[in-house]
Amino acid sequence: MAYVLGVDVGTTRTTAAVCRLDGARDAEIALVVPSLLQLTDAGTFSVGDRGAPGWTASGFARRVGDAVPFSLGPEMCPAEELTALLVMWVVGEVVAREGEKPRHLAVSHPAGWGPYRRGQLYAALRAVGLHDVTLVPEPLAAAENHAVRARVVPEATLAVFSLGSHAFSASVVRRAQNRTFELVNHVEGVDHHTGADFDDLLLGLVRGRLGKDGRVSAAECEAAKRAFGPSVVVSGVEITRDEFVDEVRPSVDHLVGTFVRALGPAQPDAVLLVGGGCRLTVIGDALSSSVDCRVLAEAAPEHSVAKGLAVAARLVLLGPEVEPEPLETSVLVHTREASLRFPVGEVPNPDDDEFSAPPPRPPVDVSPLELPPRRVKRVTSALKPAGRRAGSGSRSRDDDEDGR
Repeated sequence: MAYVLGVDVGTTRTTAAVCRLDGARDAEIALVVPSLLQLTDAGTFSVGDRGAPGWTASGFARRVGDAVPFSLGPEMCPAEELTALLVMWVVGEVVAREGEKPRHLAVSHPAGWGPYRRGQLYAALRAVGLHDVTLVPEPLAAAENHAVRARVVPEATLAVFSLGSHAFSASVVRRAQNRTFELVNHVEGVDHHTGADFDDLLLGLVRGRLGKDGRVSAAECEAAKRAFGPSVVVSGVEITRDEFVDEVRPSVDHLVGTFVRALGPAQPDAVLLVGGGCRLTVIGDALSSSVDCRVLAEAAPEHSVAKGLAVAARLVLLGPEVEPEPLETSVLVHTREASLRFPVGEVPNPDDDEFSAPPPRPPVDVSPLELPPRRVKRVTSALKPAGRRAGSGSRSRDDDEDGR
C-alpha cells in the first residue's frame, strides 16, 4: 500500500511514522530506535547500540552544521553525515517491512535552523541517495499532527511546549486561511532542566535515602520516572509523588516561566505538549494554571513530531483536504469552552462560487542551499542494527521516552 514516511531524529531516540496515501490522514508509528551510531572494527556502522568509548556517536542531529566533527575511532565524521546515515538506515528498515519505498520523506529539524544548516542536511541526505525529502521544523510537525487529530479551525493559534531528554523549546504557530502553519515565535531553552535532569533529581533522592554505600543506576531512575504512580520504588527505596514533585518544582516553574514569556502577546487556542518529558503530570498542571487555554497531550507525546512529519509528507503529495466552512453564529462566546458554542446560522452552500476550495498547499520546506557534494566515506551499505535479531519487533523496552 502506497505510503509516505516521517523520521524524527532526536538526541536519544529516532522515531519513524508512516501515513497511507489511500487511507485515513492519521499516521502510525513504524519504528523507534536509539539514536546511536557505532563504528565497528570492520569500518562499518551499526545502529542502536552503544559500543566502546570513542567509537559511538549520539546527539549528532542537533549539531548539524557544526564545524567540529565527531571522532569515531580513526574517522572524523561531520554531524550531518551521521544524521543522514541514520535516516538512511531507518528508511531501509521501513522499506523492508512495507515491501516498497515511501513516495515521499519528511525529516524534522529544530525550528531555529537557518538556510545553512538545512542546506547541509539536504546535501548529506542526497549523498546517501535520499533525494525526495522535505525538511519540517519540529513545532510545525507537532501542529500538523494535532490538526489531523482535532481538525482545528482555520487561523487557529497553537503554542507548542516541547520537552525531551536533552532539549526544551517553546513555540507559537498559526494556521492561516490557506491551511498552512507558520512559525510566529520560537525560543530554545539553554539553561533549563530537561528529562535527563529530572532523572538525576530522582537519583539524588534515592541516594540520599540509601547513604553513601547505596547503589542505584540512572537507568533505574529513568524507568521509575516513566512509571510514576502515587509512589515508586527504586533500589528498595520508596519515593512518593509529592516528594518528587517538590524536588522538580523549581525546574518546572523555570520552564513554564520561559514558555509564558515566549508567548508574548499571543493568545493561543491550545498548548500542545510534545516530548517524553511531558509525561510528568506536574508539567501539565503547572501550565494549566499559567495559561488561559486548553493544555493538550497525546498518550505518547514523544511520538507527536514523527506522526506530524508523516502527515506533512502526505500534504506535500496530495495537498490539503477541503474542510467544511465553520457555521455562522450571532452569539459572541468564549470559543475555548465547547459547551457554550451555539451555531445559529446556515451552512454555506458548497456549490457557491464564494466558497470555492482553497488553492493547493505549497510545500513545507524551502529551497535547499546548494553546497559542494561531500563524498560519504563510510560503507553505508553495511549499516545494520546492533544487538537485534532479524525479524524482531520494532519497539524496545526504552521506547516510551522521548529522544529529543
